[in-house]
Amino acid sequence: MNATSTPQVSSSANALGGAPRLDYLDAVRAFALLLGIVFHASLSFSPIYIGWAVMDISTSPLVLMFMHVSHSFRMEVFFLIAGFFGHMTFHRKGGGAFLKSRFMRIVVPFLVGWFLLKPLVNSGWAMGFASLRGDVDILAGLGEGFKALEMLPAGIFVGSHLWFLYYLVLVTLVALVARGLVKSNGPLYDGLMGNVDSMFTWLSRSGFSVFLLALPTSMVVWFMSHWGVDTPDKTLVPHAPALILYSGFFVFGWVLHRNAELMAGFARLTVVRWVVLGVGIVVSFVLSDMQSDTGHPQYELAHAGFVASYAVMMWSLVFMTIGVFKKLCRRANPIVRYIADASYWLYLIHLPIVVWLQVAVAELPFHWSLKLAGVSVATILFALLTYDLFVRSTFVGAVLNGRRRTRALAGLMKVQGGVLKAGA
Repeated sequence: MNATSTPQVSSSANALGGAPRLDYLDAVRAFALLLGIVFHASLSFSPIYIGWAVMDISTSPLVLMFMHVSHSFRMEVFFLIAGFFGHMTFHRKGGGAFLKSRFMRIVVPFLVGWFLLKPLVNSGWAMGFASLRGDVDILAGLGEGFKALEMLPAGIFVGSHLWFLYYLVLVTLVALVARGLVKSNGPLYDGLMGNVDSMFTWLSRSGFSVFLLALPTSMVVWFMSHWGVDTPDKTLVPHAPALILYSGFFVFGWVLHRNAELMAGFARLTVVRWVVLGVGIVVSFVLSDMQSDTGHPQYELAHAGFVASYAVMMWSLVFMTIGVFKKLCRRANPIVRYIADASYWLYLIHLPIVVWLQVAVAELPFHWSLKLAGVSVATILFALLTYDLFVRSTFVGAVLNGRRRTRALAGLMKVQGGVLKAGA
């Protein structure tokens, strides 16, 4: 077992030097980002006011369940996949080229995205608050939104959904520094990695892997500011529990790529795993109701039970999501691959679109499920259109995807033009 091992799944050469492209992991990463779009679209339909831009007239407790489950694993699986592909790129291209690619694909989108997107997100909040008074003014909202730029540099990070890029930079640096320190002592590095490889091999075969991995994770979740996983979008100062959590998943993915064939064991789908997942979801969701009851005599015990069941749910969802897509993506699919390529752009630009649409539909007399579906689908379709027209074949696409790619709409029109010409 070594860093060159690859699982037996659909793959093909990618744009970054001919290494195999693992379609099912691309699909997992895309799913995590698209789930984030739906997650944000759902927040206005919560029956409990959570400080979001707007609160819809149609709400449901089912939204709380969706928020609880989806928020527990979508970024965790994203960081695990980022670590997996990070190790692949680092050992294929070398440290210098790896750092350059991370700067172009993470730091540049973070900085440019903040200046372009933050004012638009803030304008959605301004219009949302105005809608509570029955007075929505788009131009006034935009004016309020662009006042965010006056907060520089103190407010450069506050309230931005791009925090995940900042933390991706941080966890990458943590991994590289730790690797450099350990590797400076050759025998120590060889011995340590040998033990780690053996541990991963054992974990991949063990029926208790989810519970064992949930143990340290639950200890980290215990120290979050609230019950669940904090969103560290308030300051550039790293939020220790979140940084430790995401670093752990990133390093897990990094090490897993050394023995990539072990992915099949971690991602196996069994009846027992489905049962464990169901129990974790139900127990953690029921116990979450006690978060606000700090005076309850069993508060600490309930908190302990929550973090334990939440961590089990988290690891179960991470592994089973990978397992489901590993089963579904046995063959390369051009549609799935296209969405995987587009998903980064979709997530970068989605939040202003989501908030504006939420404000637009908040007072409409339709069921929350119809409005949630409408906001989610409209956001994804609009973002896909902008990706194809302005990103995929341009320098922006080269930054986000590693190289420029052929536009799908251009190819479709070419095919249709050929058909019409042939039939003339």
